[in-house]
Amino acid sequence: MSSHAVTAPTIAPALRRLYFVRFGFALVWAGLLFTTASTLGPISVALLVLYPLFDVAAALVDLRSAKDTLGLYVNIAISGIAGIGLAVAAGSGILAVLRVWGAWAIVSGLVQLAVGIGRRKLGGQGAMIVSGAISTVAGTSFILQATQPDASLVDLAGYAALGGLFFLVSAIRLGRPSHPSVRG
Repeated sequence: MSSHAVTAPTIAPALRRLYFVRFGFALVWAGLLFTTASTLGPISVALLVLYPLFDVAAALVDLRSAKDTLGLYVNIAISGIAGIGLAVAAGSGILAVLRVWGAWAIVSGLVQLAVGIGRRKLGGQGAMIVSGAISTVAGTSFILQATQPDASLVDLAGYAALGGLFFLVSAIRLGRPSHPSVRG
């Protein structure tokens, strides 16, 4: 019996619950940021710092059932640094926030891509793989957007909402084999 056959039934339900929570959080967060994104006020700054810290918490929950922990530890470190970086960048304005968010989106997207590839036999990871790839592209666009004087935080809300939808798709598909020859 492969190690996948032993671990997939225990990992999939925990990941499914986590992905549903991440979907709900992302949608609520995106809605709140969208309403406050025109300026960097106390609420928008709190939301900006909260998002990567929630990512840290989600990765910690994920660690409890995961066997592939290196990517999760990297994600915890990167997201923790991003939370601090966003708090500092908020003092310098929207352009600085977009640069930090963009760098975080690129690196965390690459990590998400790698973790998704490593978990593809669990099913539902195609959405995580695509989301990781899109995150790297979006991160680059945020950094480029930071060169424009009229840049805003609104696109971050869209980024989070799209990411939440990918978590929803993955949650629904999780535990279904990604290939007909994979039993799970």
